[in-house]
Amino acid sequence: MPDQRELRLPDGVRLHVEVSGPADAEATVILLHGWTLDGRAWHRQRADLLDRFGDRVRVVSYDARGHGRSSCMALRTATLAQLGDDLAAVVDEVAPTGPVVLVGHSMGGMTVMEYAHRHPADFAARTAGLVFVSTTAEGHTHTAYGLSPRIARLIRVAETTGAGVLARCGSWRPPRPLLRALAPSIRWMLFGDHCSGSDIRLVTSAVARASLRSIGGFRASIGAQHRLDTLAALAHLPAAALVGDRDRLTPPPCAESIAAVLPATELTVCPGAGHMLMMERPDEVNAALAGVLDRVLTAVPAGRASARRPADAPGHRTAAA
Repeated sequence: MPDQRELRLPDGVRLHVEVSGPADAEATVILLHGWTLDGRAWHRQRADLLDRFGDRVRVVSYDARGHGRSSCMALRTATLAQLGDDLAAVVDEVAPTGPVVLVGHSMGGMTVMEYAHRHPADFAARTAGLVFVSTTAEGHTHTAYGLSPRIARLIRVAETTGAGVLARCGSWRPPRPLLRALAPSIRWMLFGDHCSGSDIRLVTSAVARASLRSIGGFRASIGAQHRLDTLAALAHLPAAALVGDRDRLTPPPCAESIAAVLPATELTVCPGAGHMLMMERPDEVNAALAGVLDRVLTAVPAGRASARRPADAPGHRTAAA
């Protein structure tokens, strides 16, 4: 079982953090979940990393402010910029030394970009690899929900208006009966052709733990972020980007633009998959993460890491359905 701890941030917010693996591991992997989710979304990746690499890695996940078992926050701090600052604090606390691999899904990937943008010196000193899962560096530029542009615009207006209302509801959480009724909509929005009942239940449970302030408050910041210029400065890092071709929130052009500014990135497009790739396509996500981590561990100074075969050369591939 992971070690569970609480990290108190300067503004009083308490983050729920889970750590597996030794403090002197050769590298630390930090898993960042998406909007309205929590750290449990990565359970398959945590298990695979520990099974594949053993004590060579330390695996960290945490619930973002206002999500999961972390405490709620002031509305003014419901921004991606603040999440970038929070990630800097997590790195300092749980991985004060050694290389770090940052793995972000959706809002988690955008958090990684904010960390790089707001803390460039710390980021450069600590970050050795990147994995972007179903995320974007261009806000809502490519988000059309898989619908016609006209209908997408109407949904955007309704969503933005609703987010403003929810943001003022503080630490209240969505009623579970309502979420059970919305399960078909959640399944349509977040998953592709196939998904398991257990994954739907996990996602619904996570949304039920998110405060209404976080559900509504982060919406504007997520839609407005543009960080391709920030990513362009990170082209030297081992990296991977994955996307489902049925992703209605961050469709393939989002990942393609990330790969375009990070030319060494391995881009994987998963046929039939939606937004929840770590659940829908765990094998592909695990393989991409292992490939980046292999390259990071190979670069660890002699005496700390045994020789390992380098990952395959970067490029573009389409995952098997």
